[in-house]
Amino acid sequence: MKVTMLAKSCDKRDCPTIYKTDRGTILVQGETPTDHGLSIPDHETLVEIPMDLIRQAFGDTASA
Repeated sequence: MKVTMLAKSCDKRDCPTIYKTDRGTILVQGETPTDHGLSIPDHETLVEIPMDLIRQAFGDTASA
């Protein structure tokens, strides 16, 4: 898989980041929330990232 960074929220390695892949998918790096109250299958996870990062990666088409 080829991964290209679209946007990040800081200059460190462990910051929320959005990547695109050559598979036509998006990878998201961020905090794993534990207080969401949702039932998530064991093979999936949630990642929390700032809306400003979404806007930086995808422009104003991403609404809050």
